[in-house]
Amino acid sequence: MRRFETALALDRDDPTPVFLQIARAIAARIRSGALPGGAPLPSSRALAATLRVHRNTVLAAYAELAAEGWLRTRAARGTFVTDALPARPPARFAPPPAGPARAAGFPLPPAPAPLPADEAVSRASYLLLGGTPDPRLVPSAALARAYRRALRRRDGLSYGDPRGHPRLRAALASMLASTRGIAAGADGLVVTRGSQGALALVARALLRPGDAVAVEALGYHMAWETFRLAGLRLVPVPVDAEGLDVGALSARARAEGVRAVYLTPHHHYPTTVTLAPGRRLALLDLARRERLLVIEDDYDAEFHYEGRPVLPLASADPAGVVAYVGTLSKVLAPGLRVGWVAAPPDAIERLARHRAYLDRQGDHAVEAAVAELFEDGELQRHLWRTRRILLGRRDALADRLGAAFGERLRFRRPPGGMALWCEVAGGVDPEAWARAALARGVAIQPGRQFALDGRPRPCVRLGFGRHDERELAEAVRRLARALRQVGAPGERPRAGRRSRAVSTPGCRPTAPAPPR
Repeated sequence: MRRFETALALDRDDPTPVFLQIARAIAARIRSGALPGGAPLPSSRALAATLRVHRNTVLAAYAELAAEGWLRTRAARGTFVTDALPARPPARFAPPPAGPARAAGFPLPPAPAPLPADEAVSRASYLLLGGTPDPRLVPSAALARAYRRALRRRDGLSYGDPRGHPRLRAALASMLASTRGIAAGADGLVVTRGSQGALALVARALLRPGDAVAVEALGYHMAWETFRLAGLRLVPVPVDAEGLDVGALSARARAEGVRAVYLTPHHHYPTTVTLAPGRRLALLDLARRERLLVIEDDYDAEFHYEGRPVLPLASADPAGVVAYVGTLSKVLAPGLRVGWVAAPPDAIERLARHRAYLDRQGDHAVEAAVAELFEDGELQRHLWRTRRILLGRRDALADRLGAAFGERLRFRRPPGGMALWCEVAGGVDPEAWARAALARGVAIQPGRQFALDGRPRPCVRLGFGRHDERELAEAVRRLARALRQVGAPGERPRAGRRSRAVSTPGCRPTAPAPPR
């Protein structure tokens, strides 16, 4: 028995759990005939001492082998190799056969537009993409503890409410009430798979195919495509230094039968300006008169660095016209897929019914874990830490850009968000610059990616969320080399901060925000 015990070699660097390594080694000896049917195995305590592992690890290995049919246990006698071995040993699935994939044997509808950042994400070392947070900042240890606690309680492992886990809805409702003035309550929310899932749900549950939706003419490609896939028709509305042009919206609502408007009023995507107070009131009044659905996407409300953040439209909505969409993707991680919709009760009921057929209920186990983070205060502490870090990164990127490019790249420091919206000097092609930067491992977003009409804009969007100050400095150095390659006006860069207003048509709005 001593030879058997010492023959089990464990690889501590192997990511495979140790109990599975032990189980597979014993199963291999049984298959080879070294351990015949009926042969006794060492006690779990003895094998654990020999292998220098915890006894529970050996017990887990024995339980795995017993479940697979390799071992049997006799009360008060020990563990033995079974006399009737499995007909075929458990094995991993074989890889698929090599060769070209077959085309679909049925007609396919038109495909959605490709994601603008696909190529950049696959090739770049530095992702200066505005909506990309830094996964290194995720409180992974706290999240793992919360997830283990939820699983130990079997919390969220059964079918549940399609509105989402009740504990997370209660935590979100408390946060929205205390920080954003939204008195929705837990029953006034539907938890979704990120804000993207929320937009898709709203488009299908609260609108009909063929309805017209007004959108910001410079805006969020993913939302536009989501609406198109739901059969909705997009109507562009101009955006200027005060946000969405509500006067233009009013005219187009009457002319084109608009039934909803989608906007990002807190930090306009992509320019970061805030919808002016007068326009906020005018928009809510217009929506009340015309019975328009206002889809308010507050995608990065948590990251506001200067002055008091403006409360959402949903906080001043007595007419019940606003569906408020939010997400934890920027706070925690996009991979967790946690977002929400807050809306009037009858709209929430409609959303929940659609959700039950589309997704049944979402991932209640993850939602229970996130609720744990809310309840023990870890999420709030993480948010405070992250906001401080992102403010430092914003200023670091702004300083580096000012020193490297001077008047060739003009921008203002946004009061919130995770990106800078920059005007490039005349003579610089943003598309060519983006291609040259990508060849040097830096992904940036030229203005065309945010234009509903697909026309070029003399602007770029530079995100600072994913990288620390040292990495941002290297990214700027590479951007400078890329700009020299594509050619730029002869002006020499001047050091210092650049915060003056930009007025180039197509790059608006960029006027400095008024103090709040």
